[in-house]
Amino acid sequence: MVFIPYTPPEVVEDIKKIDLLTYLQNYEPDELVKIGTNTYTTKTHDSIRISNGLWNWFSRGIGGRSAVDYIKEDRNLSFKEAIDFIAEKTKIQRPIIYQIVEENIEKELMLPQKNDNCNRAKYYLMKRGIDAQIIEECVNENLIYEEKNNHNVVFVGYDKKQKAQYAFCRGTNETRFMKEAKGSNKIYTFRLISNTENNRVHLFESAIDLLSYATLMKQKNLDYHKENMISLAGVFKPSEHIENIKLPVTITKFLEENPQVNQIHLHLDNDEVGRKASQNLVQILSKKYKVLDRPPPMGKDCNDYLKHVLGIRNITRNTKEKVR
Repeated sequence: MVFIPYTPPEVVEDIKKIDLLTYLQNYEPDELVKIGTNTYTTKTHDSIRISNGLWNWFSRGIGGRSAVDYIKEDRNLSFKEAIDFIAEKTKIQRPIIYQIVEENIEKELMLPQKNDNCNRAKYYLMKRGIDAQIIEECVNENLIYEEKNNHNVVFVGYDKKQKAQYAFCRGTNETRFMKEAKGSNKIYTFRLISNTENNRVHLFESAIDLLSYATLMKQKNLDYHKENMISLAGVFKPSEHIENIKLPVTITKFLEENPQVNQIHLHLDNDEVGRKASQNLVQILSKKYKVLDRPPPMGKDCNDYLKHVLGIRNITRNTKEKVR
């Protein structure tokens, strides 16, 4: 007979509240590597970023808040196994909550230096099937440019005063390099916003998926300029418990500033994380909005589908991925 440890419900609830930084500070301090003000990564997984109570594992496209979700992914455990794993540690030592002192100053976005031209970035995006005219419009509006040092394509997000607040860099070579510029504010991710009082918003996991959808619209002689389209810059790994689900801040802020919006169209990926994230968003948002789950008809994401429509051979997805 196999003994299965019993963890009382009240202990389970307490463990679910432990964030990843608190867990690592208490039980695996040697794993923590500080890389900025209140920002950490780990020795084992240098593509993870931990800050503001959240963690984001860029190379796997997942994230969240709780240590349980991380332990599940890191050690390939079930939810109960992850709970029991942490429970054993808390029996030996109750976690100490370390107070994070936030600097009372606004973080300044450090935009990468701009290249003299945007030729390599444009070529990379057109190779992904993005319409040349759409790319040119984004370049002219300073939404896209090419980084000088290593020729990454940079996607820029602005606030309502047209001040740059966010930038995401993506490699244009065979290495799938991705990083957010220092000081990026996720409230203002890359987006194409209509100048009309449109009551719809379309949500995508990445800027390239957003531009792919705009290209597909143009092919159907539909005016994408009339649509609100927002990149989420990835999605957090969905929670198994509805009470733990939090809306991405970029959605929350947009809906606050645009009360006319009553329809939300989800165009997230067709993989497990994307489908579960869509389910969670439908569950939360449908209480107030009409939510339509519209994943790409085939392929992993909108760009895969666009390349299928155009007959473009898929870019190899198993190339080495580098995230900073």
